[in-house]
Amino acid sequence: MKVLIVVVLVAIVLVLASAGFAMLKRPGERKANDPRMARALALRVVLSIALFAFILLAWWFGWIQPTGLPVSR
Repeated sequence: MKVLIVVVLVAIVLVLASAGFAMLKRPGERKANDPRMARALALRVVLSIALFAFILLAWWFGWIQPTGLPVSR
């Protein structure tokens, strides 16, 4: 479970780096119209939403348990 979450987080960072590379690759042209950058950022958003939904479902089914700080002492 933890491995899957870490793999998706690494994938999100790699896709974000890919978008940054696509943005910086052609310094002389307009970068706002680059379809590779838009596609990479859209994929990052999809991966982030999917990871969030997966974490919520895993918590709902009891596969993971919150282990944070207590709310009150």
